[in-house]
Amino acid sequence: MKDVLENTLLQTSSDIRINTPIDFNIVKQKIEESKLPCVGKASIREIRSLINQIEKASGKKFIRMEMGVPGLPASEIGVNAEIEALKKGVANAYPEIEGITELKREISRFIKLFLDVDVQEKSCIPCTGSTSGSFVTFLTLARADKNKDTVLFLDPGFPVHKMQLKVLGINQTNIDVYKFRGEKLRDALEEKLKAGNISCLLYSNPNNPSWICFTDKELKIIGELCTKYDVIPIEDLAYFNMDFRKDYSKPGTGPHQPSVAKYCDNYMILVSGSKIFSYAGQRIGCIIISNELFKRDYPDLLRYFSSPNFGHTMIFGAAYSVSAGVTHSTQYAFAALLKAVNDGDHDFIKEVKIYGHRAKKMKKMFLDNGFRIVYDHDDGEPIADGFYFTVAYDGYSGEDLIEQLLYYGISAISLSNTGSLRKEGIRACVSLVHDSQLPELEERLKLFHENHKK
Repeated sequence: MKDVLENTLLQTSSDIRINTPIDFNIVKQKIEESKLPCVGKASIREIRSLINQIEKASGKKFIRMEMGVPGLPASEIGVNAEIEALKKGVANAYPEIEGITELKREISRFIKLFLDVDVQEKSCIPCTGSTSGSFVTFLTLARADKNKDTVLFLDPGFPVHKMQLKVLGINQTNIDVYKFRGEKLRDALEEKLKAGNISCLLYSNPNNPSWICFTDKELKIIGELCTKYDVIPIEDLAYFNMDFRKDYSKPGTGPHQPSVAKYCDNYMILVSGSKIFSYAGQRIGCIIISNELFKRDYPDLLRYFSSPNFGHTMIFGAAYSVSAGVTHSTQYAFAALLKAVNDGDHDFIKEVKIYGHRAKKMKKMFLDNGFRIVYDHDDGEPIADGFYFTVAYDGYSGEDLIEQLLYYGISAISLSNTGSLRKEGIRACVSLVHDSQLPELEERLKLFHENHKK
């Protein structure tokens, strides 16, 4: 490729001069100017900013794998519905905190049709993206019982969730599930929960960053233990139904995506419009509260809110104080999108399967050039090809690997930022890597392998 042919030289510690696609001096200069103590420990946004500076100075484009943003156009169903709502004048009216009726109805239908779980409409609350939903959820659950002041993460996980707890001043702990799949999860989880200080636990399924997916057996373990210790599981379904190994695309018919909601009465689910509908820019998602939890009273909530009732507090205490309602027109967009899916008129799975096809090609390129997959199995079954995957290169920590790859015009984030104990790993996101870039990615990986293999 042209980038490779126009190589610059990188001086290594062993005084061997090797070729790299991006000018060594530019990369080094921009790293120094960034003032980052360690590039590999930088946040996603910090990495993005650094790469933008390198691209501008070098004139060379990166293979961008650091940020999990949609790589597809926003669904026209949502765009048209939002435009129509604006034309009708909703922009001058505050939306109801609990959400518009049309949206609450379609969220409830969506959960029934695709998870086979019954949730009342009043328990379905829109939020400005599921990241906002998790913030509101933490804000409420961590204050529901004064004896339970800690949130448990089943990691690896989304770094922003951990940042949110730091901002809120809420304690956190974690389990890296790498070695605790299947029945092994029971003892590891119970060891944490029996301490009695855990208010809730959160996991994503499929998982960001590793793309592992919890099985029915594992979700049953989570549900049973959460019931035993009165802990609320928060199921983050930002990548709803995007485990492409099974066909979850048909509303109202099996198979259904496994969910903890099948195995306990008190739970919460977060759903996002960002990936499944490529509607990230409008910041729309929803919080689903189980019927039992919605009506439950927690006297300790009165320390911070006006009501002990959980559902009332989530809406008129936490959600109101954080956003005062979700953008009016965007709620109509989300409602229209969900209705189209619920009615069988729109197959969002068909559209997003491109991520799985791309991941399969990209993973092979990494494996052919000395890398290995870090989180590679779901309780014995190879993981799906999807939005993310994790890789490592022997001899390098994930943090070192992130910096090394910058010289080859490849960006990602380190697993050390995600609560993972696999310090050698990095997370790659496939969404912004276009098919036209795949030959270039392959050439850059070949060159990296030539220069780093033992």
